[in-house]
This record gives sequence, C-alpha cells and structure tokens, in this order.
Amino acid sequence: MPELPEVEVTRRSFAERIAGAAVTGVRLGKPLRWALGCAPQALLGRRVEAVRRRGKYLLIDLDQGLLLLHLGMSGSLRFDAVAGPAGPHDHFDLETSRGVLRLHDPRRFGAVVHVDGPQAPQAVKLLGRLGVEPLDEGFDAALFHAGLRQRAAPIKQVLLAGDLVVGVGNIYASEALFQAGIRPTTRAHRLGAERARRLHAAVREVLERAVERGGSSLRDFSDATGEAGHFQLEAMVYGRAGQPCRVCGTPIRAIRQGQRSTFFCPQCQKA
Repeated sequence: MPELPEVEVTRRSFAERIAGAAVTGVRLGKPLRWALGCAPQALLGRRVEAVRRRGKYLLIDLDQGLLLLHLGMSGSLRFDAVAGPAGPHDHFDLETSRGVLRLHDPRRFGAVVHVDGPQAPQAVKLLGRLGVEPLDEGFDAALFHAGLRQRAAPIKQVLLAGDLVVGVGNIYASEALFQAGIRPTTRAHRLGAERARRLHAAVREVLERAVERGGSSLRDFSDATGEAGHFQLEAMVYGRAGQPCRVCGTPIRAIRQGQRSTFFCPQCQKA
C-alpha cells in the first residue's frame, strides 16, 4: 500500500505542473471504492488551485470544491501532457489544460471523491479523525508521549492506527521502531519519556529520509512521472526476515500483528 512518503512524493511530482490548469474533461472507468460524488461534467471548467496532502489522502483544491484522492492498496498516479488509451486498470482521468492526471489501480481500493469543501460531511468522515502530521511542526514530542500513555495496545499497532500520528504505515513503523530501539510488541503506555522522545525523532527522520529517496517501490509504485522509489534498498528490518541485522548481525525476525507483517531485531530491540 502506498504510505505517507509515497503519497507525498507523488504530490510533489505533479503539484506545481497542474496548478492553475482548467479541467477540460473527466473519464471514469470501473467503479472505485467510493463514488465520485458528482456528475463528471460538473467538474468541467473548474480550475486546479493547489494539491495538498493529509495523511495518505491527496487533496486537489479547485476554485469550486475539492477532490479527495486515495491510492488504496495498489494505486498510482501519472501526469502526462498527453495520455495514451486507458488500460483495463486505469479508472479515472482528470483532463486539464496542462495534461492528464490518471489513476491506475489494479485492485480498485482507491477512490476519487468530490466534496464542496473541507467541512462537507464526506470530507469530515474521511479526514476528521486523522492524527497530527508527523512532518509538520505540530508533531510535538511531549504531546506524543502524553498520547502514548493513554494507549495500552502494542506500540506498532498504535502507530498504524493513525489517530495519534497519521500516515506511519507498516514499512515505516517497523523502521522507526528499529531506529528507536523499541520492540514492536511493547505496550505503548509503558514507554517512558526518553523512549517516547527517541521514537518521536525516529518517526520524523525515517519518513523524511523515505521522501528524499522517493518512497519505497516494493511492487510497482512510481510517482506521477514514472520514477520508482529507492528507500526499500536501505531498509534496516522491513522485508529482511532471516537476514542478519545491519547493526549487530542477529537474524531479523518476522511476526504477525493485526494481520500485518512486523520485522524487528531481537537484539537491538530488546524491550
């Protein structure tokens, strides 16, 4: 699944190029996770003002209304001056005066939803419970620790939940916990101030590094220009079960948490 770094890399790869463009056409393919929420022709003539991100959602600000876009489990975007014929997994085209934004999504868990604004019921439903952005100044270490003290679940599950801090998906939760030296099964409320501080710093640093590396291309992720990510090549634990830890040489272990694979070093992450 594209996680926060992949979504942010995608945003940066087309946001400036599409800003100011007028919508000239909309093509819908097979149904996605949620309906568009308006007739496609209602978007004709709208102007794209900006592209923002909230968690794993892309927010395309129009001069009238807002498009909420989610890449789902396997989605990716391309923005090209001219788009070729749509393939069987191309389910949404936003044609503009500056190019075509196309959503490719083999599993169709993604979505494009039009709302009148950020206070519209559907927007509040999708975005209203998201936690603080980990790359923003509002991601405060003391508040993060205070939130952890209220949660008894394993720390990996708390990071994935998205209500305390948003967008720390499976890959980057495993990597941040390794960097902080915390075992993923440790109960969140057992983390003291120092370990919480280390984890706070690790979350930010891992996500920033992943954005710099273009995200992770574990299967077929690429940004809106077709460029693949490279963070997976330097992962310390994720996807490395049985391989020696890059720090201590102990074999990396893999366990299941909440139906997701978790990777950790039993020596570097003792507690």
